[in-house]
Amino acid sequence: MSESANTLQPVFDRAFTGIAQARDAFAPQLAPREIGVIASISTGIAHVSGLPGAGFEELLAFPGDVFGIAFNVDEDEIGVVLLGDYWHLHAGDQVERTGRVMDVVVGDGLLGRVIDPLGRPLDNAGSVRADKRRPIEQPAAHIMDRAPVTVPLQTGLKAIDALIPIGRGQRELILGDRQTGKTTIAIDTILNQRGQEVVCVYCAIGQRASAVAKAVATLREKGAMDYTVVVVTEGNDPPGLAYIAPYAATSIAEYFMEAGRDVLIVYDDLTQHARAYRELSLLLRRPPGREAFPGDIFYIHSRLLERATHMRKDLGGGSLTALPIIETEAQNISAYIPTNLISITDGQIYLSPSLFELGVLPAVDVGKSVSRVGGKAQRAAYRAVAGDLKLAYAQFEELETFARFGARLDDATRKIIEHGRRIRACLKQPESDPVSVPEQLTILLALTANLFDLVPLDRMTAAERAVRDAATGIPAKVSARFDTADTLSEDDRKVILDIARHALETFLPSPQPGLGSQSKPVPKKKP
Repeated sequence: MSESANTLQPVFDRAFTGIAQARDAFAPQLAPREIGVIASISTGIAHVSGLPGAGFEELLAFPGDVFGIAFNVDEDEIGVVLLGDYWHLHAGDQVERTGRVMDVVVGDGLLGRVIDPLGRPLDNAGSVRADKRRPIEQPAAHIMDRAPVTVPLQTGLKAIDALIPIGRGQRELILGDRQTGKTTIAIDTILNQRGQEVVCVYCAIGQRASAVAKAVATLREKGAMDYTVVVVTEGNDPPGLAYIAPYAATSIAEYFMEAGRDVLIVYDDLTQHARAYRELSLLLRRPPGREAFPGDIFYIHSRLLERATHMRKDLGGGSLTALPIIETEAQNISAYIPTNLISITDGQIYLSPSLFELGVLPAVDVGKSVSRVGGKAQRAAYRAVAGDLKLAYAQFEELETFARFGARLDDATRKIIEHGRRIRACLKQPESDPVSVPEQLTILLALTANLFDLVPLDRMTAAERAVRDAATGIPAKVSARFDTADTLSEDDRKVILDIARHALETFLPSPQPGLGSQSKPVPKKKP
């Protein structure tokens, strides 16, 4: 026994010495935790007491991995906007401070993914890889950090690129009644950014799941998801998620902008965002104002859209272009939310239900649409033709209304109307079919030179397609000058018009003077 005890004694000594050293090295640290309780809970809202140190817009943790944002910070209790399913929460449950504001994951790993505003994946493609997290509320760039809008953002839509141009760093509002093609314009613009080095963020706010699924399917089919992030809240999500969705999407877009990249963000649509904020405000007992919207509804949209800008070269030179969408009721663009957003943005694209019903797609009302800064960024080749085209189209619309009353028209008036009908036919464009810059310029130049005026209206679609196909034959040195030249030279214009004339020869009813010596009549089909 004595031998074994002597053998084990050093082992025990070492063990007890190690325990003593660990005990002496341990310094207990007390981490204060501030825990409150739910006083009451209602639709998307919780009133919490017992958190005197909580700050405005601080993130609070509820049981079941549900978070909320402190919205009303009163002396006795806090009104909290809940950001998840709250059916399991009850009065008396504990609430804990997190000490941080709401943030979202950002990084290149988000490209091609569909996520919710909390950064959780919705596309069954595994967890989201993120470089870092970024607060959803960020101050807008200072005025001195911004640069002028000088580079065009091509939408691929002839009516917009020619008559209502958009520049990178601009905020252009898209508004119109229900089912007039607002989302289609935004999706087509995203599709046209393929190969343009533009990152796109599509933010669906309170949309039907089927509508979002269709948009995502279109983006996948056309290969646009490679450079697109989709942030989604559905119609049955809590109003708190709909409220934070555009801010989270903008933070994701700003990450790419600060890396020196050009970004396009689409908010579809801010009507749902305003309604979600109104619902939260009324539940929190904030005083209602015009149309029951709270007085700060202008501020929540202005601080969102002010984040869209073009940065100076020494700050990376990135840009963030915003296309907010808003829904009007009965064509009332003077309602509260539309007028707010018209005053915040740099122009608007108005979609007319009457044009939509006539089959003029996209149903852009050129008279009520405007771009306040995009003209500075528009390519010189467009500027050479856009002014005459817009004037001719405006004259046509006014005369067309007058002609409906059965008035007798002189030859000059009839000519203006026939020319306007060709302009309208050429500006029509099917969904998901963006038109390249050379194709657009060939069509627009042919229009201003009256080359389409002799083509029968029922053959305009085929004639326009023929001109588009012929535009691929424009010499490379000419098409290269579309981006670089200050003006379109007469030689370049002649080359393009000759290509268009040749393409339209087969659509003319008979040889016409001025269309070249190769013009031939259309052979009559045998019965």
